[in-house]
Amino acid sequence: MADKVSSTTAGTGLLAGRTILVTGVLTEASIAFATARIAQEQGATVVLSNFGRALSLSRRIAKRLPQEVPVIELDVTDAEHLSTLADRLREHLGADAVLDGVVHSIGFAPQEAMGDGFTEVAWEHAATAFQVSTWSLASLTQACRPLFGEKASVVGLTFDASVAWPVYGWMGAAKAALESTSRYLARELGPEGVRVNLVAAGPLRSMAMKSIPGSNQFEEAWEGRAPLGWSVTDTEPAGRAVVALLSDWFPATTGEIVHVDGGFHAVGV
Repeated sequence: MADKVSSTTAGTGLLAGRTILVTGVLTEASIAFATARIAQEQGATVVLSNFGRALSLSRRIAKRLPQEVPVIELDVTDAEHLSTLADRLREHLGADAVLDGVVHSIGFAPQEAMGDGFTEVAWEHAATAFQVSTWSLASLTQACRPLFGEKASVVGLTFDASVAWPVYGWMGAAKAALESTSRYLARELGPEGVRVNLVAAGPLRSMAMKSIPGSNQFEEAWEGRAPLGWSVTDTEPAGRAVVALLSDWFPATTGEIVHVDGGFHAVGV
């Protein structure tokens, strides 16, 4: 793990001179990894986060980025982790650090909360999905707030929650709440110059998607309906969208959901 992040970044690129925290990088097949890589290529200083057993995985995967980066421990269900986040980021970025962007790539629902039997799911399982996948967008944003610069950008990841999906269960409800949460955050933080947006990607063969029982149904649907076509292994389009929203190229956009799904959301059967 890198001990200290250099204060100098490339002089060109969409994110030149900007510092970005990317959460949830676990494998190269994730949107979070693609985002971190593209952000570095576009001149950003990047810090990653994860926790528990995933922390060591993130530290290993971080070595596959163009430049090695620090990986800090952050469990969004741990109040102490959240309350000390700003100080721990300063340890790597410097006492006068400014955070220009945050990528919320965090989501989890117990297996009991997904699949069939939506009305039979116990509250404890649904509550876990909401705390980790929804509430964490607000808590992470608040934890980073002391470091935000004048034009900070928060970008989260969703899976279009305007409709009900098969097998997605309470994770789908949590994503719907995530989308609403992003709008409330955009409303509250807008006067501070902070933008809050989401990227709704199509299905990708990430670890998160593989954990959903029957997720092959999503791949089959996209294969037949996405006007632009869709690759379930290509995270580049979604990563580019996140980076664009982190940049100054969307200075007056907040509370928005950008679909990166090959156009699937726009067409019927």
